[in-house]
Amino acid sequence: MKILPYQPDQSGLAYTVGTTLDRFIKLKQSDFPYASGELSQLLRDIALASKIVNRETNRAGLSSIGGAFGQTNVQGEEQQKLDVIANIRFMRALSKGGEVCAIVSEEEDAVIDLQNKSGKYVVAIDPLDGSSNIDVNISIGTIFSIYRRKTPVGSPILKEDIMQKGTEQVAAGYVLYGSSTMLVYTTGFGVNGFTYENSLGEFFLSHPDIQAPKTGQIYSVNEGLYNDFDPSIRSYIEECKTRKYSARYIGSLVADFHRNLLKGGIYLYPATKKNPSGKLRLLYEANALAFIAEQSGALAVDGKQRILEIEPTSLHQRTPLYIGSEQMVSEIQSVILNTNDQIKEYHH
Repeated sequence: MKILPYQPDQSGLAYTVGTTLDRFIKLKQSDFPYASGELSQLLRDIALASKIVNRETNRAGLSSIGGAFGQTNVQGEEQQKLDVIANIRFMRALSKGGEVCAIVSEEEDAVIDLQNKSGKYVVAIDPLDGSSNIDVNISIGTIFSIYRRKTPVGSPILKEDIMQKGTEQVAAGYVLYGSSTMLVYTTGFGVNGFTYENSLGEFFLSHPDIQAPKTGQIYSVNEGLYNDFDPSIRSYIEECKTRKYSARYIGSLVADFHRNLLKGGIYLYPATKKNPSGKLRLLYEANALAFIAEQSGALAVDGKQRILEIEPTSLHQRTPLYIGSEQMVSEIQSVILNTNDQIKEYHH
């Protein structure tokens, strides 16, 4: 009997498929000495739900699941049908996995207690960000944050399990449903992106160790609200125009953030007269993207401090958000603080 050592085929027929998400997660399990596989399984549960949402999104135009659902969520925003579907899919996946004890969702008024007595983790999630763009075939996304619960496993869920600062996140990520579907996440050891291969039903590592450019020439802001912005924000936008930066604003937070993460740029959602505390949610939008930003070398602030250091006081707390390339975020932070100082000086 002849025995030969395995040698990878180098012919053109044997092109490299790449590292799957599942294999990558297994390779990185040693980064978490306190976990015994639960966090890895939790990330797989999120990936599975995102595959299902990807399928539903791709067939939205053919199956009458586009458009409004006819109800509003706790934010007072009109729910789209796919908002509801995505919420159901992620709830179900996280419930069946057994690793999660509680969920904070954009679509739910209260904390959802999954009654998993062995659940060590709390997940905060926006199941489908930018869902109003589905009907016009524009990219949308899912955003998620993962925290370790503070109280003993098996005990009732308490406020300290939920109201944790962004610095307490053990993992965060987003899924972008666009021309290709991507899952990007961090566990505090850099940022990695995976692209979904439909024919194989797997996410493959396509963007290892993402490093955000230190600066860029893109600014992303809803200029329709320009007259409602603080003078410091208006002056920064005018400076962007003077420098001939490109204005790029899709209206899907995940898509805008993803582009600027890879190409360099800044995303701005300031406070306005209508939303003096900002519009984006801290627990399940800003914190997750801020964690990813900082792990890639970018920054995220609310105009006064790091997003990750904000003390949460309510489930659906809102915040202004300035996020993106380090130099650009530092510059707008400086503009805001200097303008505020000048105003204080004037009043004195």
